[in-house]
Amino acid sequence: MTPVEVDGWDNRTYRLGTTMTVRLPTAAGYVPAVAKENEWLPRLAPALPVAVPRILGLGKPGEGYPYPWSIRGWLPGETANRARIADLSHFAASVAGFLRALQRCDVDGAPVAGEHSWYRGASPEHYDDETRRCLATLTGVVDTERATRVWETALACQWRGSPVWFHGDVAAGNLLVSGGDLAAVIDFGTSGVGDPACDLVIAWTDFTGESRRVFHAAMEQDEGTWARARGWLLWKSLLVLSQVSGTAPEQAAVHHQLINEVLTDHDHVVR
Repeated sequence: MTPVEVDGWDNRTYRLGTTMTVRLPTAAGYVPAVAKENEWLPRLAPALPVAVPRILGLGKPGEGYPYPWSIRGWLPGETANRARIADLSHFAASVAGFLRALQRCDVDGAPVAGEHSWYRGASPEHYDDETRRCLATLTGVVDTERATRVWETALACQWRGSPVWFHGDVAAGNLLVSGGDLAAVIDFGTSGVGDPACDLVIAWTDFTGESRRVFHAAMEQDEGTWARARGWLLWKSLLVLSQVSGTAPEQAAVHHQLINEVLTDHDHVVR
């Protein structure tokens, strides 16, 4: 086996021959995703417009490794950095099309958002204490008064719709492109059913200008859902910024910019 070129945090993935991969959780908290993906990915796949991982088998703990693991089919493509995307607005529409198709999937018996999804799909209120600690830590680094307004708006806009499927980690590393277009979506470890707001964060992390407008329009979500999405982005960027400010200037600059963008977006909405 050989490690894949681009790996994640929650799992370690290895190529097994030319047609398969082996995926191993890195900690106990990521173990529930194994059974969840093994059960639900085959059910979701026929309804989705692009490929998702094909489950081939389940591995048992052994040889010093303590967790269950999975064997999947290899998906061709490369992670979706901008240099590999032919038309960012078209790509934004394709991602939105995937998410809308996922939201239309049957939720009967599906896993409700909670600990297994790291509370993606639930209210961002789960991270309220952590977010407020980060705001206190970053006083003088970010505009904490405006950021607090964004966060409190997100908490106030409670999800009142019917639960739908969400992916939970829609990011460039989990989107594969081929020939410049979206070809596959991977890593459903934080997926479940609930509030889809967490899947909208990519509007700021990967899209800008026209591509962001295309994604926003194609998702057809109400303003409360976008408010919660801004809350999800704010929580994560505040957390990362509080951890790397002063030690990793390039990473800090990225999250500082993301925070500023959601603050500006919020200001435009409330005017």
